Amino acid sequence: MFRARLVDCLLRLTARLPLPLLYAAGGALGRLADRIPNDARHITRVNVELCFPELDEAGKRRLARRALAASARNLLELGALWHRPLPRTRALVREVDGAGVFDDALAEGRGVLIIAPHLGAWELLQAWVAARASLHALYRPPRQQWLEGVITRARSRTGARMWPARPSGIRALFKALRAGEAVGILPDQQPPGEGVFAPFFGQPAKTMTLFGKLAARGNAPVLVGWAERLPGGRGYRVHWRRVQKPVADPDPQRAAEALNDAIEAAVRECPEQYLWTYRRFSRQPQGVRNPYKCFASRGGWLVRRD
Repeated sequence: MFRARLVDCLLRLTARLPLPLLYAAGGALGRLADRIPNDARHITRVNVELCFPELDEAGKRRLARRALAASARNLLELGALWHRPLPRTRALVREVDGAGVFDDALAEGRGVLIIAPHLGAWELLQAWVAARASLHALYRPPRQQWLEGVITRARSRTGARMWPARPSGIRALFKALRAGEAVGILPDQQPPGEGVFAPFFGQPAKTMTLFGKLAARGNAPVLVGWAERLPGGRGYRVHWRRVQKPVADPDPQRAAEALNDAIEAAVRECPEQYLWTYRRFSRQPQGVRNPYKCFASRGGWLVRRD
């Protein structure tokens, strides 16, 4: 399809550009997005307003601006992460914080269950893990069907097995854990079907229950990992934390709360690199308004409509 080939061509072109240049371009796009009214700016500002009430207005504006820049950098760096030769891509990891955490968990022989939030460069995290373990990952097919082939080909080149979020894919993840392999999930999106409302930064967020089921039945150590973007396009720092929260609790509500607690703890270490452009709180319990419809931009920040 023409659109898929065009996107693939653009990604391959950006893969040739130096990472510091892409980093600088992302910063410029983020500043532009912060000045011109647009959906990404509104969503980011509402998320920051909801999740960081302790910040004053100047602090909220600064965090939102940096988050917009991080989102732009995330898009611009995809070519480098998806289409450079794999040794060059993996060499972009300059430091690893907690490498022993990952190695020790893998050495237990029970598989590894990875919480991979939309934090930093999650595509690079996948490449790092796939070089060290047999990796299986669940993904949600994009709304634009023509994009699915572009995405899955790029991610699968690392050797990772990509499974769509369907019953067959979920069965494959359980099988991988039983075989002592690594399973990675990005669990911080609103599930379209089954889910419970659990606090995330103090806000009710519809949260998947699948992760808790995997943790309970797989009996694998649970880690949270992310690839932090270093300043100036110097590369990335991978972080690993062993999750002590009861994400395997048989009660789906408590398991979801523990999952969100683990994600929140990671995000608080690097808040400006989280995907705040995502409508994380658009689905609310019955009777609660969509918060993205409750605010309007005015006077440089937000005011409530009601």
